[in-house]
Amino acid sequence: MLFPTPGLTATDRRVLDDIESMRTALRHQVHDSPTKWTSGLRKFLTADAVAASNSIEGFKVATVDVEDLMEGESEVEVSEENREETLAYQRMMTYIQTLHDVEDFAYGKGLLNSLHWMLQGHRHQSRRPAGQWRKGPVYVTDARDPSIAAYTAPDHTLLPDLTQELTDWLNTDDGNHPLVRAAMAHLHLVSIHPWADGNGRMSRSLQTLMIAREGVLAPEFSSIESWLGRPGNTWEYYRELNDRGTHYQPDQDVSSWIRFNLTAYHQQAQTVQGRLNRSGRTWNTLADFTDTAHLDERTITALHDVAMAGRVRRARYQHTESLSLQQAQRDLRDLTAAGILQPVGRTRARYYTAGPRYPHTALDIAHTPMTLTNPYQT
Repeated sequence: MLFPTPGLTATDRRVLDDIESMRTALRHQVHDSPTKWTSGLRKFLTADAVAASNSIEGFKVATVDVEDLMEGESEVEVSEENREETLAYQRMMTYIQTLHDVEDFAYGKGLLNSLHWMLQGHRHQSRRPAGQWRKGPVYVTDARDPSIAAYTAPDHTLLPDLTQELTDWLNTDDGNHPLVRAAMAHLHLVSIHPWADGNGRMSRSLQTLMIAREGVLAPEFSSIESWLGRPGNTWEYYRELNDRGTHYQPDQDVSSWIRFNLTAYHQQAQTVQGRLNRSGRTWNTLADFTDTAHLDERTITALHDVAMAGRVRRARYQHTESLSLQQAQRDLRDLTAAGILQPVGRTRARYYTAGPRYPHTALDIAHTPMTLTNPYQT
């Protein structure tokens, strides 16, 4: 038995309408914006989702470091464990993003276990197998006292039937809004807890996949994982899950879970819109600066990374602008000589930050914080 999908209140429907309007407007804005800086935003959002979802599970890697790892940088100062977890989750997320427009797509147990192998294959053990349903009990322990089980998952003998019911439900249109269904899929999977490890990230990824399959926004814009990874929101996330009880009790009202997710969708849309606006204003400011300073237009990309991410690496700049190694090195050397950038570190680990002559107006725009509204308090 799965959790029944609750009916929406009039307020829920108003919030959902707001989300739909915001996402549609965002889709048009992304379509009409220059590819260079929307491409950077896509990479950032993917990296932020990976960093946030992993952080919920205790793997702490800054978004800018995730971006560097995604670009193939080897000299990133993170532990080997965090590196492996980041790259595994990024590979799985990349695959999920490619599934958004597959015509003969269908959910199945094989798909879920394959995604789990991408996530946990590097940790595969006979006692805690990756890509296979667990063979014994599993517990979610209390964050303050690991001797206390905050949640005990269903017995492993129930998994074949529960996962079959879930995949049948995933492949059936029950008439509920796709965003509501995605939230319910997250709750179903994380409550069934079919694997020995990685259940939280798998459940959040399934929600991302379902939103991406809806087709309103590109997959990179569809995840709420970065919203869930903010400390206050993570606490609320755990509270919502804890409110479901210490054991699998699907015969209950989960309206508060839906409200929590609608809030997440709404505020993530606000966040992406805000970053898109700041990114565009920053780009235009840097375009004016490079024109006045008689710099090549391509250097805007490097300067934009510094404003939005805090730094730029040679390999990232070279790849984004399709430059030769010598061209990229020369541009960064010239920007450094002009005092616009300053290098940090040596050889392959080197990156560049804002120098004394970097246009601080661009930094001010990029770093101006935005205010989020709670759609249920409006």
